[in-house]
Amino acid sequence: MASSRPVLPLLLSFNAGFVDTAGFLALQGLFTAHVTGNFVTLGASLVLGTSGALAKLLALPVFCAVVIAARWLGTLLSHRSMHPFVPLLVLKVLLLTSGSLLAIHFGPFHDGDAWQAIVTGMVLVAAMAIQNAVHRVHLASSPPSTLMTGTTTQIMLDVADRIYPRQGAEAPPARLIQMSINVVVFAAGCGVAALLYARFGVRCFMVPPVVAVLALIVRLLETPKTVA
Repeated sequence: MASSRPVLPLLLSFNAGFVDTAGFLALQGLFTAHVTGNFVTLGASLVLGTSGALAKLLALPVFCAVVIAARWLGTLLSHRSMHPFVPLLVLKVLLLTSGSLLAIHFGPFHDGDAWQAIVTGMVLVAAMAIQNAVHRVHLASSPPSTLMTGTTTQIMLDVADRIYPRQGAEAPPARLIQMSINVVVFAAGCGVAALLYARFGVRCFMVPPVVAVLALIVRLLETPKTVA
């Protein structure tokens, strides 16, 4: 299933970049969307003696558990003749809202191992886990909204094929444009998060729930013909 409109995947990409950067800055180097990146920051925490090691250890199992739960919930809703896309987006909005309230109430977080920081981080990880699951299942033809390494690799391969075409293989221009825009929007989310965190601190976490609501509205406005 894929949307013919590019807006929804781009909103998800912007939010992923924003949440990942804001979480990294506010939660002592915790990646909330690119959770496997926490292996690197965990190693740095252990060597340098910085805080947040426990949150980095918990991020991947929490992420995996939430993806499994989202899959089960989607299957249950499908068995009840309900399309799971909107309910899962609503759940993500609720998690991002909860994460925002926790960050604003308990932040700033000077100790990444404090329970307040860990709870806030895991709520944000859960929200991004749902986004990853929803994107993979319901927007499979769109570039991933979180991990940009694979997308950037494909862009460079397509650029190489356009400069020096291979026999019988030509990179589709539409794919190259779509992926490039996706990376730019993700990077914009990262940049905006960094700027707002520098200016407003943990209050920048008010932005992701708003963007998530906009994504939900876009989905609700789509007709059955544009979204299966």
